[in-house]
Amino acid sequence: MSNGNISRYCFAPLKSLIVALGILLGVLNVSGQTHYNSNIAVGLKGGMDFSEVFFNPHVKQKFQPGVTAGVMIRYIEENHFGLIGELNFAQRGWKENFEEDPFNFSKDLDFIDLCFLAHIFFGRRGRFFFNAGPQVGYYLGEHLHANFNPEDMGTIPGFPNVNRINRQMLEPIKIKVDYGISAGMGGEFNINRRNSICVECRFYFGLANIFSTKRADYFNASNQMSLSATIGYWFRIK
Repeated sequence: MSNGNISRYCFAPLKSLIVALGILLGVLNVSGQTHYNSNIAVGLKGGMDFSEVFFNPHVKQKFQPGVTAGVMIRYIEENHFGLIGELNFAQRGWKENFEEDPFNFSKDLDFIDLCFLAHIFFGRRGRFFFNAGPQVGYYLGEHLHANFNPEDMGTIPGFPNVNRINRQMLEPIKIKVDYGISAGMGGEFNINRRNSICVECRFYFGLANIFSTKRADYFNASNQMSLSATIGYWFRIK
């Protein structure tokens, strides 16, 4: 797959999301005629991340579970629309799929993420919502889990070195700043006027690579992807 095809593959979902979000915001702006009192809320959230890395050439993987947690602030000025800022810790990474072979390898990549999200919601006592926006992350470190030494793959009896890509297990993380697009949906349930609980399922696609992708490098792409499921608590301060 050429670099041009990779770029089109990565940016096609982003372009579609931006167009759809713009149309929806336009409809809400035209239809939102009633007065709405603005409010500000702060919150906490936590949950699980299930991640892979989009490698080119392709690498067989399974979803790698990790934890995510963070703090949130939300500003709502218009009926049906607001803005959310989040500062999160997230574990992403990947898990090798060795199929029937008795080998295990996974790598957790720790990131601190800053998210800016458009928040579109419907309902009053209970809300259905859609969040979408850019995300920027900084790489903190990694944790390797394996039942073999990756440095000795060539000498391990029975190790699948033929017809399988193993280079990624030895590649260092070269690019520490990650950025991409997040989009998710969920529900919010009011406890009382100031307190509420929310649940959300969110997808993230990184537009940066974790490995070097220069002409002389092995991988043409190494983009992070994750699906998170979280539960959060909001406290309205205004």
